This record gives sequence, structure tokens and C-alpha cells, in this order.
Amino acid sequence: MTPRLPPVLSALDLPLVELQCATLDGELYALDQCFCPIDEFETIHLRARALGMVLDPRIIAEQLSAAWVWGALIAPPRRHQLCVAIGARTRPHPSLSATLREVVIDPSDIDTVSGVSVTTRLRTVVDLLRFSADFGTREITAVSMLMRDGSLDYADCMNALTARRNLPQKRLALERLTQVGGSSPRAHAS
Repeated sequence: MTPRLPPVLSALDLPLVELQCATLDGELYALDQCFCPIDEFETIHLRARALGMVLDPRIIAEQLSAAWVWGALIAPPRRHQLCVAIGARTRPHPSLSATLREVVIDPSDIDTVSGVSVTTRLRTVVDLLRFSADFGTREITAVSMLMRDGSLDYADCMNALTARRNLPQKRLALERLTQVGGSSPRAHAS
């Protein structure tokens, strides 16, 4: 019996050249900076594991990186968007192209997916509405999918924004939510 490969491989497991050759041979496929056997389906858990291979446990995937883990984006962002709770002194692995912010975050805003901390779908929606430099098709699609998959409606997202006093970028987020509301089938569901 042939031993089974782990579901996610990185340069920590095998030399990068071997992983790339196995990809060319059709035995593996690339998943962000990692590789997976071709018989592994790309799932939320597999994406989280691939990202988690190079993350300190205190680091939280947020915004577009969280949207990718949740399956609301097909491809990971070029630069991962990560955060840590204020006071957590850590940095992402040097091989990972990423931005890291210190944020105030409640434990209820964090889910754990295959051992990796990821902002909840609601927190991810709120952050994308507030902080996306561009709010184009990719962001609108991601927000709509997060709302649908998280069973969130327009009111859930609006309440999350309006419940917090002095929230930076609240007005912009509410305008963007209204923009998404017209394209999200769950936004007007009763």
C-alpha cells in the first residue's frame, strides 16, 4: 500500500522544486503558496490549512484573505490581509506576502477553521465594506457570497455597523452595503 500524502504540502515538507515538478506531472496542484494532491477537493478547510502553514496562531485572516478562506473568492489576494489583537506581538512568516494590522477585535468576531483564526463572515463583510480601497466587482461578489453563505441579510449587516458608536468609515460602509443590497438575493428576503 502506497503511503498517502498529507492534504497540504509546503516547502517545509519537500523542496519547492520537487513540489513544482509534481505539479507539472499532474500529481499536485498549487493552492496559494502550498500544494495539494489532485484528489483533494479545495474546501474551506484546505484553504485555511494552506494559509495556516505559515501563520503564527495569534494571527487572524481578515478581509480578502478571510473571504478567500470562506470560499467567497476563487483566488487568494496577492497580498494577504491579516490582523492581530492589539498587544499581540507577532509578524507573518517572511515568505508570505501580507499586510498585518493591530485591531480591536472581540473573540465573537473570530472563527477557527482547521486551527486557523479567521474573522467571522459578518466581521469579514463589515471590514470589506469599511476598508476596501476599491469596492468593485470582486468585493461586491465576495460580500454577497459571504452574506448568502452566512445566512446574513441586509438588516444583520446594517445592525452590525450601526450598533457601534464612532465606528470609522461607517458612512462609507453603509453606502456600500446599500450598493450590495440591490445585488444580493438575501438582502431583501423576509
